[in-house]
Amino acid sequence: MKYFFSYALPGIIFVVLACAFSIKPQGYQYKFQDPALPIDVRVNDLVSRLTLEEKVGQMLHTAPAIERLGIPAYNWWNECLHGVARTPFKVTVYPQAIGMAATFDKNSLHQMADYTAEEGRAINNESIKKGNRDIYLGLTYWTPNINIFRDPRWGRGQETYGEDPYLTATLGKAFVTGLQGNDPKYLKAAACAKHYAIHSGPEQSRHEFDAEISDYDLWDTYLPAFRQLVVNAKVAGVMCAYNAFKGQPCCGNDLLMNNILRNQWKFTGYVTSDCGAIDDFYQRHKTSQDAESAAADAVLHGTDVECGWTTYKTLVSAVKNGKLTEAQLDISLKRLFTIRFRLGMFDPPAMVKYAQIKTDVLESPAHKAQALKMARQSVVLLKNENHTLPLSKNLKKIVIIGPNADNPLSILGNYNGEPSQLVTALQGIKSKLGPQTEVVYKKGTDFVGDSITKPNFKQLADSVKDADAIIFVGGIAPQLEGEEMKVDKAGFSGGDRTSIELPAIQTQLLKALQATGKPVVFVMMTGSAMAMPWEAAHIPAIVNAWYGGQSAGTAIADVIFGDYNPGGRLPVTFYKSDSDLPAFTNYSMENRTYRYFKGQPLFGFGYGLSYTSFKYDGLTIPRVIQTGKSVTVSVTVTNTGKTDGEEVTELYLSHLGLKNKVPIRALKGFERNFIKAGERKIIHFQLNIEDLSVTEENGNKKEVHGKVLISVGGSQPDGQTQKDKKTVSTVVGII
Repeated sequence: MKYFFSYALPGIIFVVLACAFSIKPQGYQYKFQDPALPIDVRVNDLVSRLTLEEKVGQMLHTAPAIERLGIPAYNWWNECLHGVARTPFKVTVYPQAIGMAATFDKNSLHQMADYTAEEGRAINNESIKKGNRDIYLGLTYWTPNINIFRDPRWGRGQETYGEDPYLTATLGKAFVTGLQGNDPKYLKAAACAKHYAIHSGPEQSRHEFDAEISDYDLWDTYLPAFRQLVVNAKVAGVMCAYNAFKGQPCCGNDLLMNNILRNQWKFTGYVTSDCGAIDDFYQRHKTSQDAESAAADAVLHGTDVECGWTTYKTLVSAVKNGKLTEAQLDISLKRLFTIRFRLGMFDPPAMVKYAQIKTDVLESPAHKAQALKMARQSVVLLKNENHTLPLSKNLKKIVIIGPNADNPLSILGNYNGEPSQLVTALQGIKSKLGPQTEVVYKKGTDFVGDSITKPNFKQLADSVKDADAIIFVGGIAPQLEGEEMKVDKAGFSGGDRTSIELPAIQTQLLKALQATGKPVVFVMMTGSAMAMPWEAAHIPAIVNAWYGGQSAGTAIADVIFGDYNPGGRLPVTFYKSDSDLPAFTNYSMENRTYRYFKGQPLFGFGYGLSYTSFKYDGLTIPRVIQTGKSVTVSVTVTNTGKTDGEEVTELYLSHLGLKNKVPIRALKGFERNFIKAGERKIIHFQLNIEDLSVTEENGNKKEVHGKVLISVGGSQPDGQTQKDKKTVSTVVGII
């Protein structure tokens, strides 16, 4: 409030301007406004000024403004799984998470996350200027999804980094540190590890499902990635899952939330519920009698903010009815506001370097180049019989067929943003070839055979048998697999898959195309493992391209025509058939993933071919390792072919002769390197105490004496390899 007063002397009139509000030191009305004070002091001051009703409002994901204190509204819900998602702005879209995992390149993932945070900041800065604080415009991103992709039928597995705890933890850490930045005071953006912790379908029953697993599986498989992100990557947030564990919903779970997350791991960040998960306490799980009891239970278990619209509003009455205290709400409020202060939301923009980022970074050349780089890196060459690939660019006629050949939805995956330009496989191939090559496109079939009229594949094949090569772009699509979807088609239900086999109609078409005698290249798009035994036996060239992002088509064309030498690796096991899988609802890791699967896969975890050849030798490691000591492993990798290429070197460890339950083998290191033709590189790995330890039945980690098989190579030690790609192994003792 301002006021004027005036007085007069002969011939002179004085006007004095005064301010009615009280002025604190440094000119701030409240302590929480003072950037010079420590964040905890500012947070404590702010929370102390809130009424009970205001506190509860701030614990909803749509936190309203508190105008009397100058606190702006904030919507906690935002996404950036593979680029900023769901925003009204045009943004860079990278390969789906499962595709990024196939790069086996933590440096690429870190860079992608940094670029994503940059675009997210630009969007947030511009939106605030325009007074828009709506959903998908904030800086708290509910990413990454680090659930273990234990079963390929789970439709959301595409959002993960695959089936292996070590790979997931390593890539998850790279993402978090890239997204959150390295400023000593401010977060560039806030990452959130989800869905904590035992969560991987089925989608249709996730709101009432109670996962049953052993303590061994909990600590050996489901928790390592979360521990890495919480303890070492210092992730800002955690999202608790819909399902229950040991009879308690994950967001109100004694063991997961209070014991492990807060007490053992000392997590001080914020926890958000999955959206509507607190409603499930009383509506689906039936562990709470009503909304008020559910809200109190969730808060007492450390769920600080509800992604929801109803249940947490009852916290006002819950406090008044003695189900929890206002001081217990304050614990959550302080965690929430700490994150907002660390994002610089209460400081002058001039003080926050990230607040200076402008919208010219959106889809910048560097970001688009990174999207293309990762799309290329994600491509996995599964088969290349008789060097079918790369194809010549001088062919007279190429036919492109298939439901994914010109499908922009498939390359964008789910939880995606929208780029200004994208390139489908058809567009990428057309752009690659000159006027001397005729390119013919025919869709041929839909994904599962929805059309009423049965297609005549022999007639189709006869119409294209004059082609020099046939490229079939098939697989599945995000329209069929994803989060709790209303899909009911052959092989798919509710977002999940009821079968991992390639839809039969596509195999029928491929058989017809193969019968032409012309070279057939199968380019597969998928967010999960596919069983395709006929194709693996009969199609000469198979390329797995996942959902490759905005530059998917360019990357596919680069690989097919030899402008890029593929080096991607499978982050999941490709089984031979549905019969290889235990029941979908069985969360035990027995006979699941490469770590425990006793059968022979179609294509193993870590598998991928190249257009060149690599030789491994010179494996160096001490013959005896002392407990309590880390150890260095090195190996020499030589490109023995005539083509430059990237090689993913993988290190696996197997404990021999132990009575303890242990994986058959476990990934403990990987490095992706560019190696020129004829060049040799020495690759180093560091195995620490935890890498060499085993998980006991009670979940404890323990160093053990005995023999350990160390294998280093371009795939698993007993996996499929090219004749010229070796794996070197040695047995060492731990004493």
